[in-house]
Amino acid sequence: MNYLYILITLLLSGFFSGAEIAFLSSDKLRLELDRNRGDLTGRALNLLYRHPDQLVTTLLVGNNIVLVVYGLLMAGLLAAPLAQWIDNDAMIVVLQSVLSTIIILFTGEFLPKAIFKTNANMMMRVFALPIVAIYYLLYPLSKLFTGLSRSFIRLVDKNYVPTTVGLGRVDLDHYLAENMSGENEQNDLTTEVKIIQNALDFSGIQVRDCMIPRNEMIACELQTDIEVLKTTFIDTGLSKIIIYRQNIDDVVGYIHSSEMFRGQDWQKRINTTVFVPESMYANKLMRLLMQRKKSIAIVIDELGGTAGMVTLEDLVEEIFGDIEDEHDTRKIIAKQLGPHTYLVSGRMEIDDVNERFGLSLPESDDYLTVAGFILNSHQNIPQANEVVEIAPYTFTILRSSSTKIELVKMSIDDQSN
Repeated sequence: MNYLYILITLLLSGFFSGAEIAFLSSDKLRLELDRNRGDLTGRALNLLYRHPDQLVTTLLVGNNIVLVVYGLLMAGLLAAPLAQWIDNDAMIVVLQSVLSTIIILFTGEFLPKAIFKTNANMMMRVFALPIVAIYYLLYPLSKLFTGLSRSFIRLVDKNYVPTTVGLGRVDLDHYLAENMSGENEQNDLTTEVKIIQNALDFSGIQVRDCMIPRNEMIACELQTDIEVLKTTFIDTGLSKIIIYRQNIDDVVGYIHSSEMFRGQDWQKRINTTVFVPESMYANKLMRLLMQRKKSIAIVIDELGGTAGMVTLEDLVEEIFGDIEDEHDTRKIIAKQLGPHTYLVSGRMEIDDVNERFGLSLPESDDYLTVAGFILNSHQNIPQANEVVEIAPYTFTILRSSSTKIELVKMSIDDQSN
């Protein structure tokens, strides 16, 4: 029976050691997402990750108890065989210790830790329920030792405050690196991965990258008749309209549609807005809008003129993707029609086109958008159905006005690929 008991202690020691390394090596973000799904395993993981210090202490206590039992059993098992060959009691104790240590290090430490660390996430999901059972079984002992250790630390460091394991940028980057490899690189990313990636990139996005450009702003002059203003609200479907004095470079604020029913003197009820430079980062603007309790910001260029506007919805879209809102009167179009043919909006930025379709459209400080690229070479605004050749690209203008290129079909010469 001793052999069976020793085997059980080896298995338990391997389990405790493996569970500890799996917990410390696991992808915390992936398990965070898994444990929020509400199933039994998810609830078990939620408990374990809410008390990381307590869990590690529990596993260590369990492992030490098992090691003590293992040592006693091995000593009894080896005593008789060794006594037949060796008369020195001290030598017998040394050999018992060496043999027991070699066996436990391999079967209870190195091997299980290697297996559990290689598949840390899977092991945590598979063994979540047994770990929780052991957690509750050894809770009184682990709670006692945790309290004693914290009391000792406080004697040494009076400013000690227990910390919890949180998710950091490294965890997020590691999660994204794993999920964006292989097949995921082929536009197969899950929604959660895209949102996390967008959130990480958000701090590097400037206001100029997400603003509604000046020529697409819907605005009215300060002295506009209230009936004309009402008609503008009805025609555009907007709930807020920018108000300017004399020209769009002198923005006063914005008016809400609800103010149209409160009398003719609507000018007295104009809401002030926030003015920000093009170079401001989107995350700072979002904090500013929430602090000021505003939903619209006017973007100004280096000369103090109006470059465009940004709504709170535009900023949220940078993280969560396209959201249908009142200002989306004309969405950016980007579709692949064939192997080397694309349908894109004129105001779509060159780097976005390259990133989305894996192209190499030339970028320059002289322009930012597809329309800018065409105008930089063509020197005038082409008419609808006009074809513009910029080797190896052919642009067919599908929709344009007297001031801008709105929609183009782009073809690429096969020989260039």
